[in-house]
Amino acid sequence: MDGDKKSTFERNSHGIPKLQREMHIDFLQFTLGHYPSHFAGIDASRPWILYWALNGLLLLGQDVGEYRLRVIQTLTPFQNATGGFGGGHGQTSHCAASYAAVLSLAIINETDAHDMIDRKAMWQWLGSIKQPDGSFTMAVGGEKDVRGAYCSMVLITVLNLPLSLPPDSPARAAGLETFTDGLGTWLSRCQTFEGGIGGAPGNEAHGAYAFCALACLCTFSEPYNSISHYLDVPALVSWLSARQMQPEGGFAGRTNKLVDGCYSHWVGGCWPLIEAALAGPSGLPTDLWSREGLVRYLLSCCQNKRGGMRDKPSARPDGYHSCYCLAGLSTAQNHSVYVDPTVSDQATSLGPAFNWMASHATEAEMDAWGYDATDRVDFVHPVFVLPWGVAERTRAYFAQKAGF
Repeated sequence: MDGDKKSTFERNSHGIPKLQREMHIDFLQFTLGHYPSHFAGIDASRPWILYWALNGLLLLGQDVGEYRLRVIQTLTPFQNATGGFGGGHGQTSHCAASYAAVLSLAIINETDAHDMIDRKAMWQWLGSIKQPDGSFTMAVGGEKDVRGAYCSMVLITVLNLPLSLPPDSPARAAGLETFTDGLGTWLSRCQTFEGGIGGAPGNEAHGAYAFCALACLCTFSEPYNSISHYLDVPALVSWLSARQMQPEGGFAGRTNKLVDGCYSHWVGGCWPLIEAALAGPSGLPTDLWSREGLVRYLLSCCQNKRGGMRDKPSARPDGYHSCYCLAGLSTAQNHSVYVDPTVSDQATSLGPAFNWMASHATEAEMDAWGYDATDRVDFVHPVFVLPWGVAERTRAYFAQKAGF
């Protein structure tokens, strides 16, 4: 690891490195500090830097209360009067920046943070990027993209925005009435001949777009309805299965590409959604992938000896890979099962995306998958990629408000 002949990490009972929890916490806290001058090149990603670090810290069990005021002060000038957030002060509103900003504000769980979001303007802005063919652009006049569909539907869901389109939405001129009209059909056009999902119709299949498409479909309908209806599930299962590589055990994001730790989430996070689609309303899913392989890859190859997680042993750690490696580790270590609202009283009234139940692995499963209780990270929500309960309490907060 890191070119050393011998790992300096203490091993767990299965002979692989333990989760270096405190070191990763220190690293993520460091990324929330002062940025050096060369960070100017990623100025448009400032909401993401917050989200990656805050999300990772919560998954590691760390309280993030000390950052509440700073997060609010940082993101307030990024919000535009026309709706949505830009990547920085004075920048155009963008789906990805808005997603990261709203999720960061949800994570800190502060009333002032919720109330600073101009939900009506957000609704109007989202209506301006909804397209007549059912898709979303990333920004006004921007590219159509599966990311735009996923980020927009997460914003609508978490903020409890009306599903009806604003009266002046360009998509209304084409006969669309809601944000979900035409969306599933457009996403189905993004499935490629390989079975994977591209960023737009005709694009190369990519693991991150597969997750965005699957999670987007789960925001407005049960996975066994939406995923099975709009996608060729057997073909997608075949493509996703081929992304888990041997002997590494981790995932690659595209055909003929190397393993990368971030796809522990982007591809690994697809499996709970796919399994829920295959399980149907009352069945229990069966693992279609190697959890042990992913756990071993993440703990053995993606931990940096000075803290933080990374793409692979030759790479440096960063907030992005730390966040998504931890999210993938959570998916590999824990169970997420869709709870059908017609057969269980554990479902919520907040909508399909909230009808999930999380549980820890059994001791036998932990032994089989190669980790100890001290290596465990907290539950990650399979649709929102947030620690469990964050999206639920945010939606509930806005649901009790009358109108905007």
